[in-house]
Amino acid sequence: MTIDSNIFSLTDLEYIPYIDNNGKLPAEFQSKIGVYAIFNQEKILQFIGYSRNVCVSLTQHLIRQPQSCYWVKVQTIERPNRAVLENIEKAWIAENGAVPMGNRDDKPKWTQPIDAKALITAEEQANYDNPANDEMAKIKVIKNVARRVEAEILKVLQARGLQMQIRFNPKLKEEGLLDLK
Repeated sequence: MTIDSNIFSLTDLEYIPYIDNNGKLPAEFQSKIGVYAIFNQEKILQFIGYSRNVCVSLTQHLIRQPQSCYWVKVQTIERPNRAVLENIEKAWIAENGAVPMGNRDDKPKWTQPIDAKALITAEEQANYDNPANDEMAKIKVIKNVARRVEAEILKVLQARGLQMQIRFNPKLKEEGLLDLK
């Protein structure tokens, strides 16, 4: 059943595993324009978004929120049209009866690069604050923090069975940020 002629009801769309049996994300959404709903392991709605390349966006969300990305529902459209995408998103939120946490207070966790600096250890902070460190030494500390957080994320994804290559943008690591290249 459709909500209107261009919008499929969220309940009528199939749950698609976020990571398939081959350790890959759903390839059918590569270079597809659409709206997607992300669900956790218990199939509780976590986030609704839209994109000009659904597969790339799903990959970004997986690295940012791996514990919340187990199932996805997608509606694709043929041509980019922000109004259509926003209408589908609004209809799905209304159908859900509440705005998912990922679209409220947690939205930056879903849509912004990971701030590795927020995960700095006491030892790393002490190393950063060392008065003998110049600017280059401080950048190196922040880069190492980003690398540690990156390794932790990759370990979680590997444990989930992900088999695809994930490449983070190396230039952002100097700022302590992690985002896909």
